[in-house]
Amino acid sequence: MASIVVGKEFSEILERIERSEAVVLTAEEVSRLVEEKDRSSLEEVDVVTTATRAVMSGTYAILSFPVAEPGSFQRAKNVWLNGISAHVGPCPNENLGVLDLIVFGTAHSRDRPDYGGGHLFRDLVEGKAIQVEVQTDEGGLLQTEVGLDDMPQARMFGSRHAFKNYSAFVNPGDQPVRTIFHARGFEPHCQGATFSGCGQINPLKNDPLLETIGIGTRILLNGAEGYVLGTGTRSSRDKPNLSGFADMHHMTAEYMGGFVTGQGPECICSLAVPIPVTSPRILEEIALRDREIALPVNDINTRTAIGQANYGDVWDDVDLEVEFDPDSCKGCRRCLVERACPMRAVRYDQEARVAIRDGSLCFHCGLCVTECPNGAFRCRLGALRMKTSSGSVRSVPVVLRQSDRLRAGKLSGELKRRILDGSFRMAPPIERIG
Repeated sequence: MASIVVGKEFSEILERIERSEAVVLTAEEVSRLVEEKDRSSLEEVDVVTTATRAVMSGTYAILSFPVAEPGSFQRAKNVWLNGISAHVGPCPNENLGVLDLIVFGTAHSRDRPDYGGGHLFRDLVEGKAIQVEVQTDEGGLLQTEVGLDDMPQARMFGSRHAFKNYSAFVNPGDQPVRTIFHARGFEPHCQGATFSGCGQINPLKNDPLLETIGIGTRILLNGAEGYVLGTGTRSSRDKPNLSGFADMHHMTAEYMGGFVTGQGPECICSLAVPIPVTSPRILEEIALRDREIALPVNDINTRTAIGQANYGDVWDDVDLEVEFDPDSCKGCRRCLVERACPMRAVRYDQEARVAIRDGSLCFHCGLCVTECPNGAFRCRLGALRMKTSSGSVRSVPVVLRQSDRLRAGKLSGELKRRILDGSFRMAPPIERIG
């Protein structure tokens, strides 16, 4: 790839934004320019908006809210929110009737096997009332209902979000495997592949050396303005990720939620990050296309790499949206899609004898395409062209996507709009984390 000569100061870009002169493009718009070989136009770009939406286990929320009058109980010993165990503290709030709680996005309900922390977070943001049970130190039990508006403090944190590139998984073994990387049993003998990562529109793919993303960088987390705290756990130079937070009161429900895997519910999050084009290196990274981004293929049994593919295999010439044709539904006595859908976005109407899909919940993972025997769900999902160490190439069809590039692209576009209308104000980080 030929070098692109560019170099702008962050302050210069901010001034151009203030004067409404800045060229702000989404990562998808940049990719289209590259495909059209209009590279000269790239030199005029000031900011690229990037985003990702995926299953992100490293998510938790800190919630603080009153549940009783002061003096009603001394301390809370155990707390459940919609049946999900919350960690009490760190502040004991003795005799205040106030709870400080930490809730993991991967926490599971004691009563509902398909309900977890990610579902709870979305319910709160949707304005639903949740059931609170408090077991006190004295042995009493207090029950009440609260909503997000009753919580003065509700912040979501990511301990590791937005990996630059994650992995694809296959099962070369002889037996099915249940795992968080599949919503069903992982079929043996490499019959199907799953993967995560939004490829060329992912934030850290576009700034892998963290030249512009640092402590204090403003981001959108599930649609709410938040900040980068630093790199997250298991972050490395080759596979960096981010830690950040935002106020749940300003989040948008469609960008979050729960995702039921073979090992129970997981948590979905979405991040959007503006990348100011301040160096040739950043623009060259931005210009990389999906087929130029490595996608390691791991053995699900050992979590070790057994092959190499690229994101072009899974995002080029595929459908980002799963189409549903109710007229093709044959009214199966037992709807396989209803049972398999990790978002519980499909239900079978017994009276009408037809499947119904909630489009606001659909993650476009594609599992329904392989589960429905009648073709009511359609989507081209692509296939891994897995190159092994021996030099052979094996094609493995994708059966499940754990990243939603359709809504990631929507969030990237929303960030662009906010930058241009002045409702999202970019600012340089207070310190580099590279």
